[in-house]
Amino acid sequence: MNDAGVRPFSIRALLEDSARYLVPMYQRNYAWGEGEITQLLQDVLDYQHKSVSDKGPQTYYIGTLVVFARGDGSFEVIDGQQRFTTLSLLANWLKHQGKMAVDMSWYRAINLSFESRPVSSHTFERLWQGVAPHDLRSSAFNEGLVNGFELIGKALAELGLVGARLTAFCDYLFKHVQISRIEVPKDTDLNHFFEAMNNRGEQLEKHEVVKARLMETLNRIPEEETRRQSIHVLTRVWDACANMERYIQYGFTPDERHRLFGQKDWGQFVPRDFAHLLDLLAPSCSANSADNTGDGVTASSQGRTLLAILQDDRLDVEKKVEEESAGSERFNSVINFSNFLLHVLRLVSRDPASTEGVPLDDKQLVDQFELRVIRQPDPVAVVQRFIYGLLKSKYLFDQFIIKREFADGKDGWSLKRLHWYSKESVSYINTFDENEDGFDGVNRRILMLLSAFHVSTPTLVYKHWLNGALRYLFDNCHPEQPVGAGAYLTYLESQARCFVFQRFLAPGEGATYYQMLYCNHSLLPGIEVDESWYEVIKSKLRFGHIENNFVFNFLDYLLWVKDRYSDKVAGPFEFTFRSSVEHFSPQHPMDGYDPIDTNALHSFGNLCLISHSKNSRLSNFQPQQKREHFEASLANNQIDSLKLLSMIRLMKKEGCWREPEIAAHQVEMLEVLAAEAAKME
Repeated sequence: MNDAGVRPFSIRALLEDSARYLVPMYQRNYAWGEGEITQLLQDVLDYQHKSVSDKGPQTYYIGTLVVFARGDGSFEVIDGQQRFTTLSLLANWLKHQGKMAVDMSWYRAINLSFESRPVSSHTFERLWQGVAPHDLRSSAFNEGLVNGFELIGKALAELGLVGARLTAFCDYLFKHVQISRIEVPKDTDLNHFFEAMNNRGEQLEKHEVVKARLMETLNRIPEEETRRQSIHVLTRVWDACANMERYIQYGFTPDERHRLFGQKDWGQFVPRDFAHLLDLLAPSCSANSADNTGDGVTASSQGRTLLAILQDDRLDVEKKVEEESAGSERFNSVINFSNFLLHVLRLVSRDPASTEGVPLDDKQLVDQFELRVIRQPDPVAVVQRFIYGLLKSKYLFDQFIIKREFADGKDGWSLKRLHWYSKESVSYINTFDENEDGFDGVNRRILMLLSAFHVSTPTLVYKHWLNGALRYLFDNCHPEQPVGAGAYLTYLESQARCFVFQRFLAPGEGATYYQMLYCNHSLLPGIEVDESWYEVIKSKLRFGHIENNFVFNFLDYLLWVKDRYSDKVAGPFEFTFRSSVEHFSPQHPMDGYDPIDTNALHSFGNLCLISHSKNSRLSNFQPQQKREHFEASLANNQIDSLKLLSMIRLMKKEGCWREPEIAAHQVEMLEVLAAEAAKME
């Protein structure tokens, strides 16, 4: 394809382009959810801030839009329709909801339509006309597009993009963010093109660049044997850790597993430091020494270029490592490898608590390693320390952080470790409480709190809870001192209380994540549960003021701890991704019903957390109708939220859901939170 088929557009130029863009029938429906939409806005916001710090707007390239020019002058969207649709929904939202902060008079028409999908096109038209999303909840409209429109407003609010901040953000978005429209040649066989796109090799990823830079650094080691062994260990550890779905033990041969993770155990962490790691992997390194070239120079010889390292397949880990019971298709990780590398870098290169440490944003992956590793006074020592930290962190991640497990046709959260019984028998067992039945014991309690943290922050850049858990494990796991279940749970509950009471519900600005995770908690502001404290948290828990959904999920965790043995619904409760704050008594009642008093309507007593799809279907229903809807789930001992369960039971007892019931429920829930806050006094 020549350059004539590539044309850069600013986002404004694309959206006001006179050409018509069609999403063809063979493309899937709009499918972006909260995670993708928030990430798109966060990426733009990050580059906007970078432009401010660099004292001049920098262009941010948001990706490509691959199109095919039809004979009628329109363009068929081949790749990039999810991003284009989101940008169109965003501009539409700003035109109606953000007009006080952003001048959208230039956006005069939607230039994106859906071929042979009248429901989608009709939904776009109605949103363009300013129809409220809650009036578009029926089979006559596309639910995905309506959800996307609502989620854009939610994401903008959560990112603090209101008023002057929204004005500045949109100025940068529409003027300085670019997308490249790539027009495929007119004689392109589209079927072949789609097949090629689906099977094309992926571009070099950032973590591969980082790996090459670390290897290039180790090539500076003057002693040939130390250099060769160090690069061998880096390669083995890196490739073993890169598969986040597979337990770390299966990145090594059986003999290596016994040496690294405990003889006839595989559940310990034996290496004490990088030098010890070299010794433990020395036998496999010696076996690999046959990689010498004909002139006696090793494949990792000094002075090789970055390009040569990247292109050398011989540096890959041996492909014959056993994969029995490896679990790659059984477990799903809560983060990806690039994000994990940033967590480890934050652990091994700690900053003063007055900073935020290494950002957990993988767009900065290469830059952060350049700054904190490559440019350090002794980069070789820093690389070696990082590789040891990487192996230890992946072991801890696999043993003590939840995964999503798929087994026997079901899926659920699991907290399991790998255990060796014999040469013929290796299995995954609960990390703690080996004999528990799944609902009792400390293993279940840790699992519940970890999953409450995870579902509250679907976006990777905000997973500070995970960094805190890894920090605790990293500092408290030693060959002679394994991680204790009780101490780990105590730490996690303390971290949860800090997040809720010293940040989300704190008077004023609150503590930073890095302060809460890396400094002495005695240095953080104290909590005093008195009358003024109640007034602060009641205001912080009103609709539109709740900073993070973890407040709801932590409350559900506390309710589960209290009732798990005595309540048949609470016992099997599981945290899921629920992103919508629901008014149990609705904001927009259906015809014939009056809304309740505004103060009660938006108070915490009338709010609960449910899935976005249920919020969309039920939002206008009366409490009695909502209760009837949830009764079907309760018959199977299932419920979206234990707070919601408490609301339903109170309504059933009193026969209605009005201001007195809302006030009584709020008092009950605040007392649960107050009892937890009192532990910090």
